[in-house]
Amino acid sequence: MFRTILLLTFASSVLAQTPAPKPTTANDYVAQLVAKLTPTRKIVYKKIADRELSLHVFQPESWKASDKRACFITIHGGGWTGMGPERMYAFADHFAKLGLVSISVQYRLASAKTNTTVFDCVKDVRSAVRYVKAHANELGIDPNKIIASGGSAGGHLAASTAMFEGVNEEGDDLKISPAPNALVLLFPVIDTSKEGYGNARIGERWQEISPAHNVHPGLPPTITFHGTADPTTPFKGAQIFHEAMLKAGNRSELVIHEGGDHGYLMRTQPLYDECLAKTDAFLKSLHLLP
Repeated sequence: MFRTILLLTFASSVLAQTPAPKPTTANDYVAQLVAKLTPTRKIVYKKIADRELSLHVFQPESWKASDKRACFITIHGGGWTGMGPERMYAFADHFAKLGLVSISVQYRLASAKTNTTVFDCVKDVRSAVRYVKAHANELGIDPNKIIASGGSAGGHLAASTAMFEGVNEEGDDLKISPAPNALVLLFPVIDTSKEGYGNARIGERWQEISPAHNVHPGLPPTITFHGTADPTTPFKGAQIFHEAMLKAGNRSELVIHEGGDHGYLMRTQPLYDECLAKTDAFLKSLHLLP
């Protein structure tokens, strides 16, 4: 009897220490949309050793190279270590239908096996925006109308295009700023301290690439969507970032979803549609939507 109780107590202890599995993306609303979408074309923007990284481009129906359209750049999450550009196809497709050139970015995933770090992820997305600006005439884009967006770790990388000026790929043209004209951040990794997300993965240099710790005047207008019950990227980080943006004189809007957990707006059509409607209104106020 004592042995049975001991085994049950041990089992309960192990279960208590085991993190709950993360929600799957297989059946969420955005995943269903993505399954039906294909980009217009893919363009290699960067080569690292034998690796090619691509921009997955969605062009509006009436697109032509001589256009000067706004550009919506979207970046996937996955803790810097997973998922791919396909995850954000629905957002790219939405803004392409509104007349923007939309791009979902592929970047190197952080991995100890390949010696790829989060700093490399940051370098890649900054390279991607530089490529878009440098090739604006071929892409039919106005380089002064760039929107960077992303979810979770992709939100962190979107913010990094406007920050972290010292983190650049060797060989990039530093005369071209990767800073966008607006940021749209979805439940982002915004605080990489021990109270936020990613601290152990980034290491002792975490503060160099923590958006909440690098806010300064002159950052692009930003809208952030975050749930108050997010167990992955704590809501407190979004609040700290928002307040720091306002204190620095930057435009910042924080859209709060009470009780929302991580990735909440990807799961159902009403929440997804609400996010797009508020994003559209924000971008219209900046004259970045037709």
